[in-house]
Amino acid sequence: MTGELSAISLKPIGIVRNKVRQPPKPPYDWNKVVSEIEIDQSLTEAMDNLDEFSHITVFYWMHQVNTTEPPPTKVHPKGKLELPLVGLFATRSPNRPNPLGETTVRLLKRQENILKVKGLDAIDGTPVIDIKPYIPGHDSVVRAKVPRWVSKR
Repeated sequence: MTGELSAISLKPIGIVRNKVRQPPKPPYDWNKVVSEIEIDQSLTEAMDNLDEFSHITVFYWMHQVNTTEPPPTKVHPKGKLELPLVGLFATRSPNRPNPLGETTVRLLKRQENILKVKGLDAIDGTPVIDIKPYIPGHDSVVRAKVPRWVSKR
């Protein structure tokens, strides 16, 4: 890579509200968690027609992840020592150079600037960076390849 990467800044568009106050120990059944995403009121109109989709993808900043120390470059997936040691970017570990999270969730309801969703793996107070509609065929890959250890429990 030539030259220095320039810094970027992100402005949250909203915040997650739910009953999960601390990052839970895995495994945690996020599929049962119902959250409200409170979007900045100035963006209410930008959510028009979003409720025509059954699912949305939420991008958020994992604000309670330790970013004072550089993340490890190799990890055991899901913290399971029986799984192989692999590169950080081959995992979904929250300890990353930039703690950006992304989850596709069921959109239960939209009321003005509030989105009620199910399955969001973010704790209460998490800043939301962006929201996009989930579009089958565009957001899913047919016959995607993954290593064998991904399916090990």
